[in-house]
Amino acid sequence: MFDIITFGSATQDVFMSSKNLKVVEGEQFDTKKGICVSIGSKIEMDEVAFFIGGTGANTAVTFARQGFKTAYHGLIGKDYAGQGIKNEFKKHGVSLKLLKEIDINTAFSVILSLPSLDRSILKKLGACHFMTKKDIDFKKLKTKWIYLGSLSGQAHKIIEPLIDFAHKKGIKIAANPVGTSQLGIGLEKLKSLLNKMNILIVNQEEASRITGLDYSDEKKVFKKLDEMVDGIVVVTKGPEGLTASDGKNLYLAGIPKSGLIDRTGAGDAFASGFVSAWMNKQDIVHAIQLGTANATAVLQEFGATNGLLKKGDFGPWEKVKVKKI
Repeated sequence: MFDIITFGSATQDVFMSSKNLKVVEGEQFDTKKGICVSIGSKIEMDEVAFFIGGTGANTAVTFARQGFKTAYHGLIGKDYAGQGIKNEFKKHGVSLKLLKEIDINTAFSVILSLPSLDRSILKKLGACHFMTKKDIDFKKLKTKWIYLGSLSGQAHKIIEPLIDFAHKKGIKIAANPVGTSQLGIGLEKLKSLLNKMNILIVNQEEASRITGLDYSDEKKVFKKLDEMVDGIVVVTKGPEGLTASDGKNLYLAGIPKSGLIDRTGAGDAFASGFVSAWMNKQDIVHAIQLGTANATAVLQEFGATNGLLKKGDFGPWEKVKVKKI
């Protein structure tokens, strides 16, 4: 019996950092800014490093470091990158019993980072994104919790059968949709599954898409989300912190003042830290504080798993103050 099994991407991440990368502003960029290099030129990198990444892998490492018996259920390739993921899982105590190797290369990402500013990610879909219902060992899903991270590609099709199975078996479900990946099953279908989730973590944009409401009226958004989700709902707001609901009250928290090396994996670190704390104490304030501390710790290092906190550690920062309204 596992304490928790994670589902989501598992990738090889290559971090490239250079002060020679340029920021260019322009309407052609979705965020109005782009990281650019001159065509035909060579740019010297200050740092290059290889790490594991992906929502399923990142969160599995947090749960293991928090002392839970953890497995990652997903696909990797029979390549060098896949072996690297296996080795990292072994190092952190994540079970390999539900990990499958297939004849498709492991998913791959290149993270272009401007130190202390931001980053852009180039990604190539790989093995984990080709997971189907047939790849799930339902008989082996003996666990107290399931964590659903990002499921891009055809892998998003496992969401409905997986949630239905867990709900029938009394397995608790935590989910953190990333971007639009889990919305790939269709917004109405996703809405029909929300009442089976014990913890839902989304960002402001996702909250607006799910409710059909402008996030500027936060109380209305949460009223709608509370009607859809029987359990805990958390909406992250980047530098502004987060708001959470237990169905009765709203809880507001900011973020600690800290340094910043790289943002990659901070969302996964918060979500898995929050769920870990809730699994231990069912205390929403404690969960917010551990999730925030875990995310802050990841910001201090390259790599989505290098800064993750161990059980009992909240880092050198003061615990964030949580306001109940």
